[in-house]
Amino acid sequence: MTEWNKLIPKPRSKFWRVRCLKCNNEQIIFSNVTNKISCNVCGELLAEPAGGRAKIKGEIVSVLE
Repeated sequence: MTEWNKLIPKPRSKFWRVRCLKCNNEQIIFSNVTNKISCNVCGELLAEPAGGRAKIKGEIVSVLE
């Protein structure tokens, strides 16, 4: 690890690709949501805030970096 990496830490938050369990639509959401996230197609709840990381109601397909 170089001196530069010590000064600027990597963020712990990520973006997730989440699949709706009702209609199989995939959406990209932020891991630390502050509002409830609904599916754009059917309106099913995908994620809700939980004091830090999101509480996921769908299925996490992948983590984007």
